[in-house]
Amino acid sequence: MSKRLTMIALLLAAWPALADDASNLNPGVTTSELLATAPVHWVSVPQIAASLEGQPPMAVGFDVDDTVLFSTPCFYYGKNRYSPGSEDYLKMDEFWTDIHTNNCDQYSMPKEVARELLDMHVARGDDIYFITGRTKGSGEETLTATLQKTFDLEKMHDVVFTASSENKVQFLKDHGLKIYYGDADSDMRAALEAGIRPIRVMRAQNSSYKPDPRNGSFGEEVIVNSTQ
Repeated sequence: MSKRLTMIALLLAAWPALADDASNLNPGVTTSELLATAPVHWVSVPQIAASLEGQPPMAVGFDVDDTVLFSTPCFYYGKNRYSPGSEDYLKMDEFWTDIHTNNCDQYSMPKEVARELLDMHVARGDDIYFITGRTKGSGEETLTATLQKTFDLEKMHDVVFTASSENKVQFLKDHGLKIYYGDADSDMRAALEAGIRPIRVMRAQNSSYKPDPRNGSFGEEVIVNSTQ
């Protein structure tokens, strides 16, 4: 057998193994798999704005962490300082006092989708509230001033801390909010219980807040490209 024929025979013998390796490295995807996307109600910020055309100014609310701020750097710092290896730091007044009085949120990154949403609502003349499940801690909080400066808000209410004093659902009702933006399932649930419009902002994949929520699981609108 010539050298050429020998080489061809060896390649043919090795073909199943080569095919298996290629299959493992590049599994591919079927058309059915590509089309089997979740039935999520996607919306854009311009579409939200269009849905509000002709409506008078209203009160709207925003969650803070992972909705308007990517605040994982603060929580990463707190976990490593106060309870390495556990989530106990979230229950410590020392942690909350530390990040609020020492303005740890100066290291939190503003989300671009939040900037777009806030600019839109400010232009409409809407009343803006920030409502967070954080514990306020003792001492003077700096989160209100940080949000006002970060998003260039001339007029805003002080941040509402609902962990220990305010009930989020009751606050939404009492202040007549019409829309509540949030990343967590609990945010969507609170808006629905209050009878107002829930709109989901997607949480960044590298957020320290786990597990990831199920976007669209309540039938709520989910803003496209809102992880950043």
